[in-house]
Amino acid sequence: MLIASQLEPTYARTVYPCFDEPAMKATFNIRIVHDPSYVALSNMPAIDISEMKDENGSLWTITKFNTSLKMSTYLTAFVVCDFDYVTRTERGNEIRIWARKEAVKSGYVDYALNVTGPIFSFLEDLLNVSYPLPKTDLVALPDFGAGAMENWGLMTFHESSLMYRPSDKFTSRKAMIAIIVSHELGHQARDIFFFLLKWFGNLVTMNWWNDLWLNEGLASYFEYLGAIIVEPKLSLDKIFYDHVVQPVLREDNERGVRSLSETEEQIKESFSLISLFDSITYSKGASITWMLSGFLTEKLFIRALTSYLKEFSFSNANQDDLWTHIQMVIDAQNEVQLPASVKQIMDSWTCQNGFPVLTLNLTTGTISQEQFLNKKNENSTDSYNNTWIIPISWMRNGSSQPLMWLDKSSKVFPEMQVSESEYDWVLLNVNLNGYYRVNYDQLNLKRLARLLENDPKAIPAVSRFQLIDDVFALTQFGYIQIETALELTKYLAREDELFIWNMVLLNLVPENLESTLKNYEVYPLLKKYLLKRMLPIYHYYAGFIHENVDALEDDYFAQVYLEKLFATACWLGLQDCLNLSSELYAKWMDNPEYKIPFLIRRTVCCYGVAVGSDKEWNFAWEMYNRTDSTKEDKDILLSAMSCAKESWLLYRYLQYGLSDTLFSANYTSVIILYAVTKDIGNRIAWEFVTENWPLLSERYGKELLHDVLKVMGRFVNTDVQIQELQTFYNATLEKDERVATTLLLELAKIENMERRELLIKVAKWLQKNLDD
Repeated sequence: MLIASQLEPTYARTVYPCFDEPAMKATFNIRIVHDPSYVALSNMPAIDISEMKDENGSLWTITKFNTSLKMSTYLTAFVVCDFDYVTRTERGNEIRIWARKEAVKSGYVDYALNVTGPIFSFLEDLLNVSYPLPKTDLVALPDFGAGAMENWGLMTFHESSLMYRPSDKFTSRKAMIAIIVSHELGHQARDIFFFLLKWFGNLVTMNWWNDLWLNEGLASYFEYLGAIIVEPKLSLDKIFYDHVVQPVLREDNERGVRSLSETEEQIKESFSLISLFDSITYSKGASITWMLSGFLTEKLFIRALTSYLKEFSFSNANQDDLWTHIQMVIDAQNEVQLPASVKQIMDSWTCQNGFPVLTLNLTTGTISQEQFLNKKNENSTDSYNNTWIIPISWMRNGSSQPLMWLDKSSKVFPEMQVSESEYDWVLLNVNLNGYYRVNYDQLNLKRLARLLENDPKAIPAVSRFQLIDDVFALTQFGYIQIETALELTKYLAREDELFIWNMVLLNLVPENLESTLKNYEVYPLLKKYLLKRMLPIYHYYAGFIHENVDALEDDYFAQVYLEKLFATACWLGLQDCLNLSSELYAKWMDNPEYKIPFLIRRTVCCYGVAVGSDKEWNFAWEMYNRTDSTKEDKDILLSAMSCAKESWLLYRYLQYGLSDTLFSANYTSVIILYAVTKDIGNRIAWEFVTENWPLLSERYGKELLHDVLKVMGRFVNTDVQIQELQTFYNATLEKDERVATTLLLELAKIENMERRELLIKVAKWLQKNLDD
C-alpha cells in the first residue's frame, strides 16, 4: 500500500478546508495518523512520533511535523509508505532519496543521490539564494500521473525519472528502464535539476495560474543549463531545439491556440486550469526565455533573476514584476541596448498567440513579418495585425553580425543587401535564437543550397536543422512550393547529424504514410534518391552495430533516432539493412538469451519476420508468450508479427487475436491496427474486420471502428473505394454516426487527392534530380 499526494493545481481543497489560491500563503502544522509499519513524510522534518489506540484496541502511530515556512496550499504534501532511503548532507541540508526497499538495496537511486547535492549547490551559487529548508526528500513512486512534482521539502517523482540501474547498459531483460544510459542520465539529471530549480521558483509563486509559465517556462529553460553541469557530454543546444523549440513551433500555429499569458477572465471563461499544463506553458515558455536570455546575455539575465528572487521571496509575483527587474539591470549598464522597454518587447511574445514568420528580400534588404498561419485554409485570409518586436541574430558569408531588431511590420536593412556574387549569402535566426520561422527569397535559398552541397559545415548544425525544418513547414502551410524544399535535401550525403536526418525523414517518409507511399510511382524514385544520400551515415552506424554497439552509449541522438534511420533504410529495401536484420534475428533464434541491440530492436524484429517464413514468425510468437518478457518486449513483438509478408500468416495472426485464450480482449484491436497499417496487411485486416464485425462490435463497440477507419482513410483514393467503405458503415452504424463517418471519408478523400498531387510534383522533381 502507498499513499502520495499531488495537490497542484486545485486539489488541496479536497484534503483540508482552505482558500486554495496560489496567492494566499500560510504556515502549516501537519500531523499524520498511520499504520505503525509505515513511515509518514511531509514538507518538514518529523519532530515527534507517538502512539495511540483506537476504540478497537488497534495501535496507530502519530507523526507530527515541524511548522512549515509560509507557502501556497498546492505545495503542501504527504507520503505514507514502507520505503527505504539513502542519504547525504549538502551544505547542512539533509537529502534523502526514498524508493521501494529492493530498489534502494540494488543501488538504483545512488545516481540521483549523487547529482542532487551538486545541483543544489550550483543553483544556490548561480541565483545567490540559500535554500530555506532543513531537509529534502525525493520519493520514487511506482506509479505517478504527474511525472514529478516540486512540493517544498518533499519532491515526488515517477520511478523512471529517479532510478538508474547500473547493470542495465543495453542488456538486462528484466530492466524496467530499457532506455539507454546516457539518455536516462541526462534526462534524469535534468528532471532532478528542473524540480530543484522549481523549488527556488517556489520562493516566488505566481499571483494566479495565468502566469504559470513563469514558474514552468523558466524552469524548463534552466533544466538545460543544469544538465550541462552534471552531464557535460550532452550537446544541449541541439537537444533543446530538437525537443523543445521545434515541436512547439509545430503546434503553436493554429487559430485557437492560446497565448502564453492570458488574462484571468479569459482562462475562467474558456480554459480549464489543467489545460494550462501544456506545451505552450513549458516549451513555448522555455523558448521565449531562451530568446530573452540570448538578447540580454546570460550574465544580465541571471543578475536580474537574482534580484527578482530576492525581492519576492515568500510572496507572489506576475510577469510584469520580472520585466521590471530586468529593466532595472538594463538601465544600470550600457553594453546591451534594446529598441523598446523590456515589457513592450516581452508582451509582444507572451500576450499574443502564435509567432511570426519573417520574409526576406535580399535584393532590397527588406524584411517583413506576419503571423505564421496556414495559407491553405480559406478563412485565414482575414489578416491578423499582430506584430512582434523581433531580435534577429544573423550571419553573412560565415561571420556573425551584430544583433538587429525588427520592431514594425516591415523594415529595410541596407547591410543585408547581397551582391551579384553567388558566394554572398545571409543566414537569419542563427542557432534558432528567436522563436520564429524565416522565409528566404529564391536568390538566397539557391545560394544556401549550393553552400550546403559544397561545405555543409559552414552553416552551424542547429541552423541546418532549422533551415530545412522551416522550408518543409513553409511548404505545408502554402508559403512556398515543395520543389524549393527538396532543393535543400540534395546535400544530404554530406550530413552526419542524426537529429537533422531524423527531421528530414519525418518530412519525406512520415510514419503514417509508409504503407501508402509504396503504392505510388514516387516510391522507386524516393528509394534511389534517398538511399544514395543515406548510405554514408547508415554505414557509419551499421559499423557500430556490427563491431561495438556499447560505443554508442554517449551518442544521445543515436539512442533516440537510430531506429528511424534503420527502419527507413529497410523500408527502402536496402539489402544491407535487410541482411543485418535477418542475421541478428537468426542469432536470437539460435540463442533466446541473446540481446538484439536495443537501439534498433523494433526494426530488426519487424524485418526479421518480414524477410523470414513461418519459422521466424512462430519464434516471435513463442517469445511473446514467454512469462518473463516485459511490456515493452511484448509491444515490439506484437508489432513485428504484423510485418509478415505472407497473407496466410497475417490472417492467422488476426484469428489468434480473436481468441479469448491467447490474448486478453484489449489486444485484438492493437493487432488489427498494427496489421492495417502494413502494405499487405491493409486489405487483409479490412476484410477481417468486415467478416468478424458482429463479434468485434460486441467486444469493442464503435471505438475500434473509428480507429480502423482513420487508418483505412489513408488508402481511400477513388470514389469506388469510398463507396465500399460507405456501404459497410451504412449497414453497421446508427444514423447520426453515419453522418460523421461520411464526413470523415470525404475529408480523407480530399486529403488523399491533395497528397497525390503533391507526390506527383515530388516524383517529377526526383525524376529530374536523380543523377545530381
